[in-house]
Parts: sequence; C-alpha cells; structure tokens
Amino acid sequence: MSAQGYTLGNVAAAEKTFIQRVYGWMAAGLTLTGMVAWVVANDADMVNAIIMNRAVFWGLLLLELALVWILTAAIGKMSAGIATSMFLVYAGVNGMTLAVIFLAYTRESIATTFFVTAGTFGAMCVYGMATQRDLTSVGSFCFMALIGLILASVVNVFLHSTALYWVTTYAGILIFVGLTAYDAQKIKQMHAASVEGSEEAKKGSVMGALALYLDFINLFLMLLRLLGRRR
Repeated sequence: MSAQGYTLGNVAAAEKTFIQRVYGWMAAGLTLTGMVAWVVANDADMVNAIIMNRAVFWGLLLLELALVWILTAAIGKMSAGIATSMFLVYAGVNGMTLAVIFLAYTRESIATTFFVTAGTFGAMCVYGMATQRDLTSVGSFCFMALIGLILASVVNVFLHSTALYWVTTYAGILIFVGLTAYDAQKIKQMHAASVEGSEEAKKGSVMGALALYLDFINLFLMLLRLLGRRR
C-alpha cells in the first residue's frame, strides 16, 4: 500500500470512528429519554409531581432550554466530560416532560410513530452523508422556517386554530426532515475540522449527537400529531 493510500485509509477510519461516536451518543440520549419517560408515565406519584404540577413542568422545560443554550454557547470553554454529562442530563430531563405523551396517546400509536420516525430519520441521515450536494442552503432555509414555525406555534396557543395546527404539523415534518439531512452532512465536516482523539473531537461528537437527537425528537413529535391516536 502506498503512503497516500495508507493516509487516506487512516482518515476514513478516523471519520468512521467519529461518526460512530456521534450516533452512539445520540442513541444513548434517546434511550435515556425513553426510559425516563416510561418510568414517569407509569408512576402516579411522579405524574402528579411532574406532569400535573404546572410550576414543575414549566420549570423543567425552561431547564431544557437553558441546558441546550449553555451547551451550544459555552461548549468551547468546558471539558468533553462536562459536555457529555450535560447532554445526558438534558436527555433525562426531556424524558420527564415527554412522559406526557404516554398519557395523551395510545402506546400502540406511539410505537408505530417511533418506527416511522426511525425509518425516515435513518433514510435522511444516509442521504445527507452520501450526497455530493452541499446542503448548507437547505439547512439555512430550514432554520429560518423553524423560527417561523415556533412563532406560529406560539400564536396558535392563543388562537386555537385547527387549520394553523395542521399547517405547523406538516411544515414541521418537512423542516426536521431537511434539518436531519443537513446535520448528518455537517457531522462529516465537524470531523474534518478536528483531530481524532482530541478534546475538540470528543466535544464535536457530543454536539453532533445533540443536533441529531433534537432532529429525531422533534420529527417524532410532529409525526405523532399526524399518526398518534388520542386516549
């Protein structure tokens, strides 16, 4: 094997390791979220303390936003270990609030929606990593559309418009499908900008996992609006 071939082989192996780490942390986060949500939903005392208590529930939602903001804004100043711990804490707290879906929807429709989400998410990740097209413009458009989606959702809290509810549902599905492909492609770029085994690479894998985790969760929630059967 030539020196060039050996070098390319090393780069490919390092990229594969980085990507596996990203998806490994994402899977760990999703598993933790699912387990916590299941435990809370099946414990009447925890349901009363967390879901039925508005102050606690909204406090947890604000804590989630704070954790994501701190991770995103201050990742450069913290160690990889702290970043990983914060990601897992976020996943656990998110599980507490997502327990509400087990009270609102049937278990069968939740399971069906999860598998539909997993299939859609997987297909878009494969596309994002395999395509030669630069998806930066797609990511930028989806991010701007996401801001509009959030604003429309907030407005609909007061309007209670069924039409706007379904518009935001279908728009949300398309937005998070696009963001999944974009974030999957961006992971390869994150690896190229770091040195394998370094603190930056470890923190990059956590940030990549967080981005994909958020894409998966939000896509799941949007599809649950469409496919879920209310209790």
